[in-house]
Amino acid sequence: MLNKELLKILACPICKGELILKGDKLICLKCKKYYPIKDGIPIMIIDEAKELNREEYKFKDDKR
Repeated sequence: MLNKELLKILACPICKGELILKGDKLICLKCKKYYPIKDGIPIMIIDEAKELNREEYKFKDDKR
């Protein structure tokens, strides 16, 4: 689980947009990429960013 205080200060390294925690991913809706979280550590390397697919844009149960 990612610390809420840490989540407040993290930003997308590509566009500096807000990140949303969803499962084991930190998602940037601004540039439509996500960063994996492995063993509780967010992998915030630009080369590790993955493209979101259309299904991942849906946040029905998300609390933003």
